[in-house]
Amino acid sequence: MPRAMSVSQESLVSALSDVVDPVVNKRLGELKSIREVSIEGDTARATVDLLSPASGSRDAIVKALEDAAAKLGLKRLELTVASAVRTRQIAGDDPCPEVKNVIPVMSGKGGVGKSTVAANLALALLRSGARVGLLDADIYGPSVPTMLGIMGRPISRDGKLIEPLERFGLKIMSIGFLLEDARQSVIWRGPMIQGALQQFLKDVAWGKLDYLILDLPPGTGDVALTLFQKLKVTGGVIVTTPQDVALMDVYKSVSMCQKLNVPILGVVENMSHFIDSAGVKHEIFGRGGGARIAEFAKAPLLGQIPIDSLVREWGDNGTPIVQAQPNSIPAKAFKEIAERLADCVTRAVFEAHGGSAPVDGPKRLPILR
Repeated sequence: MPRAMSVSQESLVSALSDVVDPVVNKRLGELKSIREVSIEGDTARATVDLLSPASGSRDAIVKALEDAAAKLGLKRLELTVASAVRTRQIAGDDPCPEVKNVIPVMSGKGGVGKSTVAANLALALLRSGARVGLLDADIYGPSVPTMLGIMGRPISRDGKLIEPLERFGLKIMSIGFLLEDARQSVIWRGPMIQGALQQFLKDVAWGKLDYLILDLPPGTGDVALTLFQKLKVTGGVIVTTPQDVALMDVYKSVSMCQKLNVPILGVVENMSHFIDSAGVKHEIFGRGGGARIAEFAKAPLLGQIPIDSLVREWGDNGTPIVQAQPNSIPAKAFKEIAERLADCVTRAVFEAHGGSAPVDGPKRLPILR
């Protein structure tokens, strides 16, 4: 093993650059992810730009970098981890060009927990260090204001763009903010819905976001069609529950995405099972539904969310479980799903750009080692 004092900066850069990011199967050197490399005695310092702050491969990449430095004889590698989230394809007329990735959370079936999944995934991505927005696009049944415990009237500072409301650092917009009474019904025909959705995308000051999560209404109607026609989304997340009665409608959402060439990033199985006080697992709504939808969609099953009264209680109280009790079992499930989703987003963006993807500069995260 070479002495640490003989290690050059060039050899260290080369060794670190040879580490492969397993998300896109590319060397960190190809991705231009290694920077600010220095050596002082037997300690090295470097900054690595990951493709997402929520990457499920984060720990594996850090370990591989430490091993590469150790093979050169260095006793310690002090790493600063930053994120450089890559950007979807953005056309000149894109309604929100500063948003890197747009991810609709959808299902052909009502009552499967889309809003719960959307809100908790948004907060899980936010807590990882990403810049995140949440658009409640369920015009007829907006539940995000209740779930996030936020009400109020959005304002416009410049007379042109509407400022989204914020909670926990999450930027939020919903038709619910514009209603005089939360119990008031919205009785709109298709053109009015389309106009409102376009305003929520184009006329809201979302700013620079890594991810904009969209909570879509159930079905395959005007909201989804307008969205996919007006905006290049990164890909959709399909939510289902295990039982057959839900699957028949969820298949239709998958089919719509396939017909409109909308990538499906993955499937989330909500209300997957219940674990009683004795630790026994009960599959109340059956089993395997999420896996069957994933197979039909040719997409990964991102994870399964257990039935837990805490999810309902905290959602009703305006603080989703990921924020309220981040170490609880359902919150950890949402966190793992968010990590897998972030990696799926990265792969989808690279595939859409033919194996590479633009980035507008890294964003520093806390030092890991």
